[in-house]
Amino acid sequence: MTAPRPARPRAAIAMAPDAAAAVLTPGARAELARVCELAPGPVLDDFRTDRARAVLRDVEVLITGWGCPPLDAAALHAAPRLRAVVHTAGSVRGHVTQECWDRGIEVSSAASANALPVAEYTVAMILLTGKRVLERSREFLANRSRDNWLNTPHDVGNFGRTVGILSASLVGRRVIELLRPHDLRVLLHDPYVRPEEAALLGVASVGIGELFAQSDVVSIHTPLLPATRGLVSADLIAAMRPDAVLINTARGAVVDQDALGEAAAAGRVRAVLDVTDPEVLPPGHPLWDSPNVMITPHLAGSQGNEWRRLADLAVAEVARWAAGAGFAHQVRRERLGRSA
Repeated sequence: MTAPRPARPRAAIAMAPDAAAAVLTPGARAELARVCELAPGPVLDDFRTDRARAVLRDVEVLITGWGCPPLDAAALHAAPRLRAVVHTAGSVRGHVTQECWDRGIEVSSAASANALPVAEYTVAMILLTGKRVLERSREFLANRSRDNWLNTPHDVGNFGRTVGILSASLVGRRVIELLRPHDLRVLLHDPYVRPEEAALLGVASVGIGELFAQSDVVSIHTPLLPATRGLVSADLIAAMRPDAVLINTARGAVVDQDALGEAAAAGRVRAVLDVTDPEVLPPGHPLWDSPNVMITPHLAGSQGNEWRRLADLAVAEVARWAAGAGFAHQVRRERLGRSA
């Protein structure tokens, strides 16, 4: 437990203006102002300006978000009293620098709050693809008539289906939790999770090859790190069951997209991709035109009314820090090597 701070520490908002407008509504800002002495707007999106340096001079807490500039040596020099960063989004890699860790600045993230809508999207897609909803909807639209439902193939449906989770990240664990009420067999591959821990999660721990070979759907929740770039290789995609589904809500570069495109074009696998590499594929990329692939515009994470969950977590974290209770959602330096 840390020592108590002043009842309302001096704080400022640092993120892109449109991110601040989306996440920190007037109601959320009023809640923040209740637990900290919030510097008046506009928000800080460039730490090099005279105004930013004047604000940073007295700041103890920075409330950051998408588009926050890096907290490099120069920014930290301008903020001698800064002791904590409360991030209203997931990964802090874009703005929390080595200098922050070296100075002992405490960091909190709303990654756990942002994980929930991603997990909800994932579970929805697992269940929808099991019923082949997207394909059958297209057929219904084209034919404008209903087939005899008693002729539905026995491989359609979700009873007893095998779901493979690649990585027990925050999102991966929430997916496992949300899948528990369903009649599904869940496998997990994560080299950092011991079999006994997997058993406590209610899943079977398997090797990555076994995960791809046995699963009817594989859902990727691996952070993009040097070791995970291209992790989902051509060999793993080739090992997937015929008509299996690959769901990616992590990062596009984790997957060999050329191999996936070839497998989808050949009708061997299906895919649901909320992320690609690049984030918007070139117009002529074959994945756009594959009938076995659905691409969504990186919408699984928090959007719309879900942003309020991020703001609420940030308010609670500032209040805890000010009371000396420490962060409930602290980002730890030693775990950055295997997290987003």
